[in-house]
Amino acid sequence: MANPLMPKATAVWLIDNTALSFEQIADFCGLHPLEVQAIADGEVSSGIQGIDPLQNGQVARSEIDKAEADTSYRMKILVSTLPQPKARSKGPKYVPVSKRGDKPDAIAWLVKHHPELKDAQVAKLVGTTKDTIDKVRDRTHWNSQNITARHPVLLGLCSQIDLDQAVTKAGGTVAPPEAQLESISEVP
Repeated sequence: MANPLMPKATAVWLIDNTALSFEQIADFCGLHPLEVQAIADGEVSSGIQGIDPLQNGQVARSEIDKAEADTSYRMKILVSTLPQPKARSKGPKYVPVSKRGDKPDAIAWLVKHHPELKDAQVAKLVGTTKDTIDKVRDRTHWNSQNITARHPVLLGLCSQIDLDQAVTKAGGTVAPPEAQLESISEVP
């Protein structure tokens, strides 16, 4: 069962404003009954301000009334009707300044070893633009004489799982782990 937000503050309010037993409050707040008793005695909650679970929408008044009438009844926290926040999509990730110079090397490796990858897939894997990919491919990049094809996983620009998924999606074949190690260790 989910616990209420700020359980000790909720327990303080329930102790002060209801006739619930320590066990009921402990069960609702996710605390130990002795801790609730210590809060009631003033040993634990000396500076905690009580929070009204009715105002926060964590429990209904009818639940408190049922629990006050029957000491064996355990209150249930209300389920929120608010929409849940959506997980952020994976956007462009931050690449430290020290690794930004490695992007053209990773692009050269991907273009050489996986020509089936589309520019958009390469851009997503390495975190670059299609214009940079075209310049590396055409050897018109401003630093093309210093670009050496290096594995993007070793450079830390993408993970091996992401690379394998992109290659599979593009219709290529993923090399077995032994062949991947050989292609990683080859020196251009």
